Amino acid sequence: MQKNHLEIACFNLESAIIAQQASANRIEFCADMNVGGVTPKLADFILLKSKIHIPIFVMIRPRGGNFIYSNEEFEQMKNDILEFKNAGADGFVFGILTENKEVNFIQNKELVQLANPLPCTFHRAFDEMNNQMDALDKIIECGFSTILTSGNANNAMEGLSSLKALASKANNKICIMPGGGVRANNIEMLKENINTNWFHSSAVLKNETANLDEVFMLKSKLV
Repeated sequence: MQKNHLEIACFNLESAIIAQQASANRIEFCADMNVGGVTPKLADFILLKSKIHIPIFVMIRPRGGNFIYSNEEFEQMKNDILEFKNAGADGFVFGILTENKEVNFIQNKELVQLANPLPCTFHRAFDEMNNQMDALDKIIECGFSTILTSGNANNAMEGLSSLKALASKANNKICIMPGGGVRANNIEMLKENINTNWFHSSAVLKNETANLDEVFMLKSKLV
C-alpha cells in the first residue's frame, strides 16, 4: 500500500517549524499569502534551512497576479532557481502560462532543466487553464514531477471529480497533488477518491501561521 504524504505551504519560519514538529513530509516555502505566494527572500530560506531537516520546495514566482511573465521576470525566475539551488533547496514550485492560458512549454521546460536534478511542481496556475487534460500531457513532457491543483475549482472538494479524472489520466506518470481548502475535515474524502499519495495544505485557520493541531490532524488522517 502506498504511503501518503503531506506538504504544508509555509509563509513564515514559524509555520515551517510547526509543520516539521507535526511530522509533515515537506514544506512549500513562499512569501506573501495575500497573493497566493511569491518567491521568498533568499536570506529567509537560508535561515529556514538551518532549522528544518525535512525537504523544502521553494516557490519561484516574481509577483502576484497572472502567470504570464515578461522577459525580465523570466530571467529573474532563472536566477532565483540557481540561487536557491545553490543554497540547498530540495525542489521548486512554479508555472508559466501563455497569453491564451496554455502551458508555456519552452519557458517551463527551461526552468525544469535548470532545476535538474531537483524535482519541480507545477502550481495552481494549472487551475487557470481551459483544457486541463491537454495541459497535463504538456506538463509531463516538460519534466515536472507533480501538479498542485484544486481541479479547476475554488477548492479541492469542489474539484473532486476533476481531480479524480486527472489522477486517472496521469496514471502515475506525474503526481496529482490536491490543494486548496484541504483540511483535516475533508482530507479522508480526498484520499479515498483520488489516486495520489501527496496532499497539500497551508493548515492556516486564522492568521498566516500554520495551526499545530490542524497539521497533526491532517497527518493522522493520512495514515
